[in-house]
Amino acid sequence: MLESYKHSIENNTYAGYKDIMTRYVSGQREASIPLRELTPMHIQALYNRHIGRGLSPNTVLKLHANVRKALQYAYQIDMLPTNPADKVMLPKKKRFTGGFYNERQIMQLLGCAEDEAIYPAILLSAFYGLRRSEVLGLKWDVVDFANGVIHIRNTVVEYQRIVEEKEQTKTKASYRTLPLAKEISDYLQHLKRTQQDNRAFFGSGYIENDFVCKRENGEPFIPNYITIRFRKILKNHGLPEIRFHDLRHSAASLLLANDFSLKEIQEYLGHGDISTTANIYSHLLFQSKQNMADRMGGLLRAG
Repeated sequence: MLESYKHSIENNTYAGYKDIMTRYVSGQREASIPLRELTPMHIQALYNRHIGRGLSPNTVLKLHANVRKALQYAYQIDMLPTNPADKVMLPKKKRFTGGFYNERQIMQLLGCAEDEAIYPAILLSAFYGLRRSEVLGLKWDVVDFANGVIHIRNTVVEYQRIVEEKEQTKTKASYRTLPLAKEISDYLQHLKRTQQDNRAFFGSGYIENDFVCKRENGEPFIPNYITIRFRKILKNHGLPEIRFHDLRHSAASLLLANDFSLKEIQEYLGHGDISTTANIYSHLLFQSKQNMADRMGGLLRAG
């Protein structure tokens, strides 16, 4: 049933749906039950069994979203009188709190990763809080050295180990323009010259494209490679384990620590609305409140 949605969603989204169904439904006894005989109890048993085996509540919720979507199509074309997935009990979603680096740790990371091929992606993600899809989607035509700005316009996704370029960002708010700091501008100009040298060195073997972050031979990075290589860099240098996406959280924490407002951080990171920013960084906001309380206490003591 999930096949019916294949042409109405992105390839990588469909691949994600299919992967979840293959992992957690294919081969299970419920998969052999005739569609019209499928009941909420069958679906509940599937979920309960996975939970009993240690599957996280959030993954079960993802599984449910896929199961319900597939069965909803069967309901819409009258293969089912109702959608049995609508009548199951679901686990409570566990709120995820990403890790982050402080300023000292960010500088340590940049020092350790300076000779890595993915260093440009690490630097730009740490500095601008870019998503992985955004930093890998950056092209030289959006880097405006003359006016000192960088435009976040394109993204890339991975489908069957192939990089697919998207002329869009995650949300409308993600489509944004950021100032090109002098240090970043100097680095990017040096990087551009290096890539021109690489083009001459590899000759016909160079893979032509306009991406900012890529291998020496011009080959674009597959998004998952960035994740894997980043993890290895941290392990090799004994750095605390965080995800590549947590560089985005690290940028936000540094901005909060330097007294930038939630509204400013929202626009810098490209969140759709300020409530998203507040929800994600509520644990960091508490520290800001603690600092406020400490300062107020100092005023009272001084009085």
